[in-house]
Amino acid sequence: MSSFTWKSLQDAAGPVSRETFDRLVAFEAMFQKWNRSINLVAQSTAGDVWQRHILDSAQLARIEPNATHWVDIGSGGGFPGLVMAFLLAERDGASIDLVESNRKKASFLQTVIGQFSLPARVVARRIEDSHALVSQPQIVTARALASLSVLLDLSSPWLISGARGLFHKGRDYRAEVQESVNRWAFDLVEHPSVTDPYGVILELSNLRPV
Repeated sequence: MSSFTWKSLQDAAGPVSRETFDRLVAFEAMFQKWNRSINLVAQSTAGDVWQRHILDSAQLARIEPNATHWVDIGSGGGFPGLVMAFLLAERDGASIDLVESNRKKASFLQTVIGQFSLPARVVARRIEDSHALVSQPQIVTARALASLSVLLDLSSPWLISGARGLFHKGRDYRAEVQESVNRWAFDLVEHPSVTDPYGVILELSNLRPV
């Protein structure tokens, strides 16, 4: 599933229009241009943005095909937040808030949103300072941001209020889950990653302090 094809996107994300595929192809080219100047992702992964970042992000749409109100914390170069914005454009009334405090990265996110008229908004604040600025989401996402225990601390105001978390994690995720249960109780579903044989998407709900 490494090729730049509409089918590879549908295999990851579920039903996606040809127009959305074409827009993501255009986004990938725009991303590569910006990445050369402000390092949006590690250079070691920049050669395969489609597989390593876009498809990896897009699989969230298959896991949660109905939610319309999302927030992505520590959005960075836009994974998964911007990719989800492209996919959410196909859902009536859907939107996503992208929380990113780095000025250059926030500028990139805003430029992409404007260029493609995406249903997204940049919240250019630290995550800890963003909770009051983001109305209660259904889904909280984060990718390559922090350990699970830190993610739960950062997103707890939303998760305790009923949101679910969809967090990308790598091969050491079990140790992160074990560390987290010292402070938090939660319901957990593990979704195997469609792009990384060692990765998972952790779906957390019903968060409460221990």
